[in-house]
Amino acid sequence: MSLSDDLLSRVEKIASSAWDITPGRVVPDLTALPLANAGKSLRACILYADLSDSTGIVGRNIPSRAAEYYKAFLHCASRLIIHNGGIIEAYDGDRVMGVFLGIGKEQNAVQTAFQLVRAMETVVNKTFSQYYGATHEQLKFTVGIDTGEVLVCKAGVRGDSDLVWVGAPANYAAKLNSFKGLDHAYPIRITDGVFRQLPDSHLYRRDGKIAWAGAYNAVGVDHYRSNAWAHL
Repeated sequence: MSLSDDLLSRVEKIASSAWDITPGRVVPDLTALPLANAGKSLRACILYADLSDSTGIVGRNIPSRAAEYYKAFLHCASRLIIHNGGIIEAYDGDRVMGVFLGIGKEQNAVQTAFQLVRAMETVVNKTFSQYYGATHEQLKFTVGIDTGEVLVCKAGVRGDSDLVWVGAPANYAAKLNSFKGLDHAYPIRITDGVFRQLPDSHLYRRDGKIAWAGAYNAVGVDHYRSNAWAHL
């Protein structure tokens, strides 16, 4: 069979086959899912943490320095996702995707974002400034969070496949990192669906003022922005 025939055969099978979708409570095991049209439906809160201007970072720094920035950011973001009960589902260059499930998933995801803001200010940028002085550029980043139902399925080819997360939460969590007019003064962005699930401890600052600005609509869904870790 030619490559063209192989591709056509596979796509026709995908398009014509019925789906077998079952409810799930945990992230499915990649090895347990077939490449056929099958998947798990989950209620999940998705978090994307993204290092900003990675192209510029690479262009302005020697490869080893840029790699240090990438590694430090991804380590802190990943460690905090796991610390707050999340699961690392994907790394994509300069960003990481975390999935939170169960009761309190939105609160846990937002807690991760608050802690990452603090870690970037008091650990990452502070440490690199001590090592590199004025040559260190302050690293900026964003965190996007959305919640809702997603379909988790397996995609790729036999021997080289991965889980694919399909649904609004995955898309909007990613989009909140890259909308036009990005304002790094408020690096945490959550959809209205996440906002409405948060307890007062994550909505208000110690002085009683709301910790979030918004609602805004820059990606087709209402969202709120915050940088308020120091006030919580």
